[in-house]
Amino acid sequence: MIKIFQQRMKLVGDRLVPYSEGSDRIAGEVGKSRTITYSILSSHNTSDDIENLRLRVDAMASHDITYVGIIQTARASGLEAFPLPYVLTNCHNSLCAVGGTINEDDHLFGLSAAKRFGGEFVPAHLAVIHQYMRERYAGCGKMILASDSHTRYGPAGTLSVGEGGPELVKQLLGRTYDIKYPDVIAVWLEGRPRPGVGPQDVALAIIKATFDDEIVKNKVLEFIGPGVSNLSMDYRFGIDVMTTESTCLSSVWRTDKVVSDFLSIHGRPDDYTELNPIDGACYDGAIVVNLDEIEPMIALPFHPSNCYTIREFNENPEDILFEVEKNAVELLNLDFPAPSLRSKVRDGRFYVDQAFVGGCSGGLYQSIRQMAAILKGSSLGNTGISLSVYPASQPMMIQLTDNGTLTDLMNSGAIVRSAFCGPCFGAGDVPGNGGFSIRHATRNFPNREGSKPSEGQVSYVALMDARSIAATALNGGALTSATDLENPPIDTVETDYIFNDAPYKNRVYNGYGNPDKNAKLVFGPNIADWPEQIPLPENLLIGIASAIYDPVTTTDELIPSGETSSYRSNPKKLASFTLSRKDPQYVRRAESIQALETERRNLLDTESGLSEPLGALEKFLGGRDYRLWGIGSAVFALKPGDGSAREQAASCQRVLGGVANITSDYATKRYRSNVINWGMLPFTLEKAESFGIAPGDRIAVPNIRRALENGDAKIAAALIQGENTTDITLNLPGITKDERDIILAGNLINYYKAGQ
Repeated sequence: MIKIFQQRMKLVGDRLVPYSEGSDRIAGEVGKSRTITYSILSSHNTSDDIENLRLRVDAMASHDITYVGIIQTARASGLEAFPLPYVLTNCHNSLCAVGGTINEDDHLFGLSAAKRFGGEFVPAHLAVIHQYMRERYAGCGKMILASDSHTRYGPAGTLSVGEGGPELVKQLLGRTYDIKYPDVIAVWLEGRPRPGVGPQDVALAIIKATFDDEIVKNKVLEFIGPGVSNLSMDYRFGIDVMTTESTCLSSVWRTDKVVSDFLSIHGRPDDYTELNPIDGACYDGAIVVNLDEIEPMIALPFHPSNCYTIREFNENPEDILFEVEKNAVELLNLDFPAPSLRSKVRDGRFYVDQAFVGGCSGGLYQSIRQMAAILKGSSLGNTGISLSVYPASQPMMIQLTDNGTLTDLMNSGAIVRSAFCGPCFGAGDVPGNGGFSIRHATRNFPNREGSKPSEGQVSYVALMDARSIAATALNGGALTSATDLENPPIDTVETDYIFNDAPYKNRVYNGYGNPDKNAKLVFGPNIADWPEQIPLPENLLIGIASAIYDPVTTTDELIPSGETSSYRSNPKKLASFTLSRKDPQYVRRAESIQALETERRNLLDTESGLSEPLGALEKFLGGRDYRLWGIGSAVFALKPGDGSAREQAASCQRVLGGVANITSDYATKRYRSNVINWGMLPFTLEKAESFGIAPGDRIAVPNIRRALENGDAKIAAALIQGENTTDITLNLPGITKDERDIILAGNLINYYKAGQ
């Protein structure tokens, strides 16, 4: 089904072969330059060093969970006008019943910012962020940066990256996106999918094969091979958007007539260029996918990599579900048994409660058409599974209405909703307690569906393709593979889609190139400025506010999604939710450490006579001079940052006085960047789990400012655990001069204010 080659590979004619280095190393460098990835990165690089890229992108996008903070950060750093197309979509905070007026207040701010700075504003329910960018901006040879981790437009020949907000701020201020030249992995597709096998099945198979061993972490996936031409554009997009869950940096596909037709349908034929690797192209590894052999998949809680074929699951549901229940207790920190999933097995069949198809991965035209073909003329009934379908854009909804697709779905009992990302992160269509939901969506992390284990609520999400979801709904909720249907629908490469952009023409505000400096920004009562952050002190005493020993910690655990989204524009209010589901005591601990730093600084500001700190501060300092040692908190986690690109996973720690993360490794490049851009030290610690670090421990890091100024990669420190002190070495691998300067300044805002 999938073969992995963790060695250099070379394109020779119409096949990939292992690369023999030989004596001529130059051949390898030439081969690197023959990839599609190289052609795009080199054309956007502003430096004279291809190994250290300084990239300027063609366009950017943010949604309403992230754009307020980005614009506020850029304003504080000197923003006057958007220097490139910047699209502000409103597909996340669209349920204004949560938090009163504050979601709509964010939208009003976004529109006013688009007018003042020259941006593009897409009102709520018109389109989800990634579908809008596919329809309006993705094109061959382009680069797009967006503040959402699922920023993937590779099938259109666009190399796109999801990053934290500060990386977008840099582009708004005329700076560059700086990265080391990434490894490039060839994803060689051959054959064609069987009827009933959808793009989510292919994507989950790839994630399962690559995630655990970090085979593609922070690398670019380049999709090539004869199988590409056997896939429709929607099918390609459906695979591509899920590459985020493999932890790769980005992806790009070779282009052909299918791409040309897609761009022509969307009124942009001039954005097409044929992109293919040149014979002799060299890759840092390869993933060979035989599409003929892919089976319908299910990703069980609590990660997209926890995959089985639906056939395997149905053969042994009891044992597999036992493991899910056990993991629920551990990952959700439950002090009660997890709601039973095995009770949903009846007469040998597993029955699900709910289904959702929508967003950037599931809400695509062809997938919805296939669902309607399966469900047409049937009834979901009124006692079993519920099904919600969210087409990804209004133009798509118009075509699905005109050709009767939505009518067929609604007649079967499915609920059709507008373009909205909410259920994907727990805002809408939340399953009941103990419920099991199957979703053609992007993630199934703990609590991602919106439940609150701390309040006794637990539900479960599994990922599946829309085709098998429809087959399951057809069978009353009994988990069913679409390939088991008598006549599963066939996915054709051709499309009957007609793009009607009237909703965009009539509702989208497009002010790019025409900023109005007299336009007033509209601030709702919940929109607040970032609190001031001080520069890095000479010496640092760090209190451990949380210690997490899970193999991976997601950004959803660092800062929960769902109802907290309403507070994304208020840094202090949002910070009160930090780690609230994973470690409910974190905020209290961090605030107590922050109070010590406040007391220390107040002492510095007092007149002589109050020269010695007292009480808790004196105890925390352990005899150290308060005038010389700054105080802050840190999160210790083995591997934090899998998942979302949203910067708040790091900024909330900083708002609460965070000065560092201490880890074995970072799950993603984007989370590490967020830590740095918010002025925190991205420490790693070898054999971190062996030190038994726990909340209440302290780490003394003398001369940290001097070490950073000198570019030291190894930092001498002392771990203080009660009466015991252990010398340790904290590492800062691969940290650049710009990153050091940002941390020294205290955060990116301070860095730009200082004229850097």
